[in-house]
Amino acid sequence: MSDSIKISRRGFLKVFGGATLGMGVSCLTGYGYVFYVEPHWLSVERLDVPIQGLPRACEGFKIVCLSDFHLHPYTQIDFIEKVVAASNELSPDIVCLLGDYVFEGADSIYELAPALAGLESTHGVFAVLGNHDLWTDAAVVRSGLESVGIRVLVNDSVLLRIGDDDLILAGLDDGWSGEPNLSLALEDSPQGAPVILMLHEPDFADQYARDGRVCLQLSGHTHGGQVRIPGIGGPFRPEYGRKYDDGLVEIGGMWLYTTRGVGVIGPPARFNCRPEITEITLQSIPAKLGLAME
Repeated sequence: MSDSIKISRRGFLKVFGGATLGMGVSCLTGYGYVFYVEPHWLSVERLDVPIQGLPRACEGFKIVCLSDFHLHPYTQIDFIEKVVAASNELSPDIVCLLGDYVFEGADSIYELAPALAGLESTHGVFAVLGNHDLWTDAAVVRSGLESVGIRVLVNDSVLLRIGDDDLILAGLDDGWSGEPNLSLALEDSPQGAPVILMLHEPDFADQYARDGRVCLQLSGHTHGGQVRIPGIGGPFRPEYGRKYDDGLVEIGGMWLYTTRGVGVIGPPARFNCRPEITEITLQSIPAKLGLAME
């Protein structure tokens, strides 16, 4: 063997040790990023949604969506307070809370609700419940939200008077474990006004798109998968969130937006899937859909 390619045992151990150390540092860096950096790296997603027949007064109406807080054990209240402050900076017309406020225990709502009480908007803060809220104690979660002035819509709707025009905000019971009923939610609503629908799980959009009254459905539930692989998407998708797991899609003339949410469940990692505040601006004419990240 040529002397030029000989390597001593000590030299080999140095090379091998250096490579191992480098791999270890890379692994530790990657671990730290997905568990401690990205889950707290808040994104603001901004998009315009063109609505056919949107009343003139509703042009530019701004909706901020927040979902999947899952307070405790992984998501802590200081991060929620950061989310509330960032939402307020957007000066929304309404704030829509899309469910899953708690994770392991319904009593977490008594810490979460006072923080959410700090949300500011022109026309109010409205909420629907998610599967984890029902799996723990829906009555406790609902009571906690309503105690701070947040209106919870369970197969119910509210008529928003915008200038001289009307906009209907409807909220359904959880699709997985509740009894959602759109007809009940809209039974007292005026005909012809645009309907914005809040429902925790996105995959029911195929059903509600056929109804013809809903122009935009807002959902959460999926967390975007928490881990998204480039070119593949989220390999881990929950029940009723497997088809429409992230972002904006048009379904039979109805728009659906699925937010990645704020919090996490275990394992508490995020990769290529930052926690999200969504700012949706309604437009009355077909507009180029813009999506920005901060």
